[in-house]
Amino acid sequence: MKVLKLSLVAAFFFVACSNNPKGDKATTADAEAVEAVDGETLNVDPTTSSITWTGSKVTGSHNGTINIQSGNVVLNEGKLAGGEFVIDMTSLTNKDLEADAENKAKLEGHLKADDFFAVEKYPTSKFVITKVTYKEDGKAEIAGNLTLRDVTKNISFMADAPAATEQGFHAMADFNINRKDWGVMYEGMKDDLIADEINLKVHLMAKK
Repeated sequence: MKVLKLSLVAAFFFVACSNNPKGDKATTADAEAVEAVDGETLNVDPTTSSITWTGSKVTGSHNGTINIQSGNVVLNEGKLAGGEFVIDMTSLTNKDLEADAENKAKLEGHLKADDFFAVEKYPTSKFVITKVTYKEDGKAEIAGNLTLRDVTKNISFMADAPAATEQGFHAMADFNINRKDWGVMYEGMKDDLIADEINLKVHLMAKK
């Protein structure tokens, strides 16, 4: 009986890991202190900034968008040094089911409900940069506190963040987070388990 139980646990773990969406997993740790940084501050442009999400399960995947509500970046000699932005969780939208209005509405409603992001109780999320380490070719490791469902964790990921131009500053990142780190514990159906990780593609634009 113990062997059977261990086999079931191993199978569950394998399925949960193997169906994660493609993307480098962000490093997750406890929230860190946010220190003030000096530099030029630019406001984030919500109309040209975007977040695209992908969630997967055994039988397939879904994707959509979430709007950036507001924010700013702090630049030091044209390079990213700090900043923050607010995410409008009520704007969460599915894209792959646009031809199926009924199931699109059902999925969006479920994602906004307590099983997932509880947007009525937590209408916004927030990301605050705690550290930026530039590597080469405009690439930077960005660390920051992500608050989701009133839980704050520090995440670290790689981003394309070239120096600002006369038009402004833009950065792009593509990474996965584990939803369970923020208390999103819903497993899905027994024969169609939902992956623990969510892929996020972030495009941030701040104009001068």
